[in-house]
Amino acid sequence: MTDTEQAVHAALDGLGIAYTRHEHPPVFTVEEAEQHWRGIDATHCKNLFLRNKKGTAHYLVVVERSRPVDMKRLTAQLGEDRLSFASPERLATHLGLTAGAVSPFGIINDRDHAVIVVLDEGLRAASRVAFHPNVNTATLALAFADFERFLASQGNRVRYVAFV
Repeated sequence: MTDTEQAVHAALDGLGIAYTRHEHPPVFTVEEAEQHWRGIDATHCKNLFLRNKKGTAHYLVVVERSRPVDMKRLTAQLGEDRLSFASPERLATHLGLTAGAVSPFGIINDRDHAVIVVLDEGLRAASRVAFHPNVNTATLALAFADFERFLASQGNRVRYVAFV
């Protein structure tokens, strides 16, 4: 287990959050990961790291894996003029992550709490959710209520948005 992943486990353990860990080969896309998610009883998500036009705001968008993301609609919902994918350099700077390992657990590396976490409103109906523990060779599954507790403990702003 890498130091990056150990930091996630330490954060969850420190909050008394129960989770299950599932190892798998490295995956870089939702499509690649789906074959390894069989047997993991949780809602799986895609995670997008976005920036506004000026590069002054960054968003970590967490949405159920099969739900489409209408970028124009999301831009309007967030009150921005334009959103685009952030560069690998911005991802590393703000979340300490690399492409293929984007995860909401990356906010443990956002010391300034600058990244806004945008959650799919539909996730509130999930009993369990699953994410990479900041590496793409494992998946952690935990109760959605515990995931919300983790987010609250990190100090980042969290917004819920309806994706249709």
